[in-house]
Amino acid sequence: MSSPEVEKFEITQDDLDDEFNPQRKTFRQSKNQSIYGIWAPPEDSDDEDYGGRGSSGRRKKNFTAPMNFISGGFKKGSKEEEEEIDKEDEEQHPDSDEDVQPSFPMFGSRMGKAKGGNQRYYKKGAHPGDEGQFGDWEKYTRGIGAKLLSKMGHVAGKGLGKNLQGIQAPVTTKKRDGKGAIGYYGSERTKQSLIHYPVEADQDEIEEKEFKEKLQQWKKTDSKPAKKKYTYKTVDELLSKPGITKKKVTQSQLSNVKVIDMTQKEQRVLSGYHAISSKHNKPDEEEDTYAVQSYQQKRAFEMPELMHNLNMLVDMAEDEIINNERRLRHEKDNVVNITYEHQKLNELCEHEEKQIKKLQEIVSLVESLEVRTKEGCESPLTLEECADMFRKLQDSYYEEYKMYDLGTVAMAIVFPVMKKYFIHWKPLEYSRYGLETIRHWKNILEDPTKHYMDNQMDPYHKLMWEIWMPCLRSAMASWNVRDCDPVIEILENWLDLIPTWIFENIADLLIMPKLTKEVEDWNPLTDTMPIHSWIHPWLPLIKNKLEPLYAPIRHKMANALKNWYPSDPSAKMILTPWKGVFPQGHLDAFVVKNILPKLQITMQEFVINPHQQHLDNWNWVMLWRDLLPSQHMVSLLHKFFFSKWIQVLCTWLGNQPNFDEVTKWYTGWKSMFGDTLLANVAVKEEFNKALDIMNRAVSNVHVQPTARDSASVYLNAPVRPQYQLPRAPPPPPAPSQSIQGATASTSVPTSFKDLIEKKAEENDLIFVPIPNRTYEGKQVYKFGNVQIYIDRSVVFINENNIWQPTSLNNLVQKGKFG
Repeated sequence: MSSPEVEKFEITQDDLDDEFNPQRKTFRQSKNQSIYGIWAPPEDSDDEDYGGRGSSGRRKKNFTAPMNFISGGFKKGSKEEEEEIDKEDEEQHPDSDEDVQPSFPMFGSRMGKAKGGNQRYYKKGAHPGDEGQFGDWEKYTRGIGAKLLSKMGHVAGKGLGKNLQGIQAPVTTKKRDGKGAIGYYGSERTKQSLIHYPVEADQDEIEEKEFKEKLQQWKKTDSKPAKKKYTYKTVDELLSKPGITKKKVTQSQLSNVKVIDMTQKEQRVLSGYHAISSKHNKPDEEEDTYAVQSYQQKRAFEMPELMHNLNMLVDMAEDEIINNERRLRHEKDNVVNITYEHQKLNELCEHEEKQIKKLQEIVSLVESLEVRTKEGCESPLTLEECADMFRKLQDSYYEEYKMYDLGTVAMAIVFPVMKKYFIHWKPLEYSRYGLETIRHWKNILEDPTKHYMDNQMDPYHKLMWEIWMPCLRSAMASWNVRDCDPVIEILENWLDLIPTWIFENIADLLIMPKLTKEVEDWNPLTDTMPIHSWIHPWLPLIKNKLEPLYAPIRHKMANALKNWYPSDPSAKMILTPWKGVFPQGHLDAFVVKNILPKLQITMQEFVINPHQQHLDNWNWVMLWRDLLPSQHMVSLLHKFFFSKWIQVLCTWLGNQPNFDEVTKWYTGWKSMFGDTLLANVAVKEEFNKALDIMNRAVSNVHVQPTARDSASVYLNAPVRPQYQLPRAPPPPPAPSQSIQGATASTSVPTSFKDLIEKKAEENDLIFVPIPNRTYEGKQVYKFGNVQIYIDRSVVFINENNIWQPTSLNNLVQKGKFG
C-alpha cells in the first residue's frame, strides 16, 4: 500500500483531455518565468504587457495613475505616424532601392514599443554601429552592454581582446539572394570582412556589381533613362557554360505533347513527357514549361510566335556551335592519335629494318656453312670452324638465335660432319674418343628448356641419339657380358654427357637383356667364374635395375646347395659377396632355409671329447656365424652343443679330475665363441650353468689346495678370450669308465624337451624353434609338419589355429603325416 503522504505524478484522463482540448485556456510566460522556471521571483502584473497563467492576454488598465492630456490638436494614429516616418526616410534617401526592415534589439537593449505602439524601422543595411554609430542606440536603453565592455577594459574604437587583436566593429551579415548553395550567387563576404581582410577584385564580383547596376536602370529617376545596352554571348562563354557539352536528346514528334503536371502544389504545363522527370537543381534554371493559361487580360504588343521563333533560332545556333566544337575536339583527338600511331609505326619500321639486316647477316653465314658441307668443296667444313660459327651466332645474334631456334640448323650442317667424325670409332677399344668434342658441342646446342618427355628433342639430344648412340649400339651387339669392364668404362667416362633418357635406354635395352640371359644360363656347379664378379660392377651405375636378377640367382644357389655339405667352403665364398646386395630379410631367409639344416646335422654329429677333441665340425659351423642370424646360431648351439657339453663336463667332474685341466678346458671353449655370441643372454646362462657345476664339484670333492685355489680364482677372474684349447690334456685315472659314464648319461634325457628332441631324432623329424614366434610367452617349435609349444612338461599342438594338448605318440604321428 502506498502512503497517503506521497504525491502522485501519474498522467490521468483529465490531463489527456486537457492536452487534446483546443479550447483550453492558455497563458504566456514572462521572460523571467521562461528563464528561471519555478524559481522565478513573483512579478507585478502591472509591469508586464501580458499576464500570467489564466490572464486574458491584455494589459489591465491602471485607474489609479494620473491622467495624461494632449496640449493641442489631436493624436495621430499608429498608421499615420508610420506613413510619416516612411516619407521622411524616402526624402532623405531618394536613390536607395533597398527595403526597410525593423531594427532588432542589440546587446544590452530591451524590447520596447515606439510611439503609438509600433517598432522603429531603419533602412536595410544601416545597422546601428555602422559609420561610427556603434552604441548610439544605447541612449534609448540603460546601456548595460557598454558598461560591461568598459569594465572588461574595452576602449571605444579599438579591437577586442587583451592585446587588441580582435575586431573593432560588430559582425555584420549579408542576405543570400536565393535558396541555392553557398557561393552559388557569388561572393558572400560583407563590407566589414573586405575591410579587415582585403582581397584582389574577382571577375565574378565585378560582373555581379555591373549586373546589379543594370537592374537599377529600370527604376524611375530624375535623370534621363539610360540607354539600354545589350550583352552578347561569345562562343567561349557559350561553351564554358556548365553542362553545355552534354548532348541534347532529339525528341520525336509524338513526344511533343502538351502535358499537365498536377503532382505538385501548383499545376505545370510541360512541353512533353520528357520534361516530367526533369528536376531543377538550381533555383534560377528555367523550366521548359508553358505559361498557365489565365483569364487575365493580355498586354498589348505581345508576340509569342515571334519570340518562340527567335528563341528557336538562338537554340539552333547554339546547338550548331556546340556540335561544331564537339566535332573539332573529335578531330583534334584523331590528329593526336594519328600522330602517336605514326610515331609508333616509325619505331616499328626502324626495328624491323634492323631485324631484316640481322637476318640477312644470319642467312649469309648459314649459306656459307651450307656450301662448305657439300661434297667436292675445296675447303670442307671442320667441327672447330662450325663450333666457332655457332658460337658467333649465339653471342652476336642471341635474340634471333632463340626466337628462330637456330640450333636446329645444326642438324643439317653439323650432323653430317659429326657422322664422318665418328664413323671409324670403336667404343670398346677407345672409350674416350670424341669426348671433348661432344662436351664442347653440348655447351653450344643443349637447351635446358626442352625435354624428351615433351616430344621436343633439342639438337644436342638428337645429336647423341642419331650419331653417338648407333656407334655404341653396334659395339655392344658383340659384347661379352662377363667382360663388363669396357662397357662400364664407356658409361663412366660419358656419364655427364649422356642425357638421362638415353642412359635409361642403354640400361633397359642393351645391358639388362644380356645380363638376364646370362643369369639364366649360369650354373653355379659348373661355372668356374663367380657370378658376383660380373654382376657387382654394375651396382654403382644400375643398382635398382639389377633387383629382378636377384631372385633367379638365389633360386639357382638353392638348387646347388641341396647336395652341399658344410665341409665345402665354396658356398660361403659364393654367398659372402652378396651380403649387403641382397636385402637382409631375403638373405636371412635363404641361409635359414638352405644352410641352417646342414649346420644342424654337422653339429649333431659333433663329438665332444676332452681327451682327444676334433674341431672340424665346429669350425665348419663357426664359419657361418657372420651370415647366419644370431638368434638361429644361438638356438643351434643351445640344442646341439651345450647339452652335450654340459653332460661331458658333469661326467668328467664326477671322476675326480684335475681341476686345472677342467679350468683350461672351460676357458678354451669360451674363447672360441667370440664377443658377439658371448654377449647373448642364452649363451651366458649356459656358461654360468657350467660354472655352477664346477663350483659345486670343487666344494664337494677333497682336492689339492692348489687345484681348489686355481678353480676359485677362475670363478672370480675375467675370462681371457684368446686362450687356446689344449690339444692333449692328461687322461683321467679311468678314461674307459668316464667315456662309458658319459655315453650312459647322454642316453637318458634330463628334461621333457630333451625327450621330445630324442623322439624327433628317432623318427627322423625336424625339431627346431621358429624365430620370433611365441605363444603365451612360450617358444613355438616346428616338429615335423606341425607346430608345438611346451608348458610344464605338457606338449600342445596347433590344429586349425587351436592349441590342444596331445600325447607323444599322437605328436609323432602328426609330425610324420600332418
